[in-house]
Amino acid sequence: MGMNETLKAISDSVRRDILQMLKSGRKSAGEIAEHFDLTGATVSYHLAKLKNADLISEQRHKNFIYYELNTSVFEEVLTWIYALGGERK
Repeated sequence: MGMNETLKAISDSVRRDILQMLKSGRKSAGEIAEHFDLTGATVSYHLAKLKNADLISEQRHKNFIYYELNTSVFEEVLTWIYALGGERK
């Protein structure tokens, strides 16, 4: 996924909160939804945006879907941001 999609995905505060939650490890969709006063459909929408930006991955286990961070994308974003700084004179 491109940098534009990644930056767009992290521009939303709910999605940033989801990413923060996933720092501590993988969570089910239900565990994530418990932390928000949003409908299940809205949480699913945010999870889909993060997944489409390749910021999270999902694994299905029986009737549950678990999400976890894709740290390689964050490394790419940080590398790009640091490169913006250029060389210091």
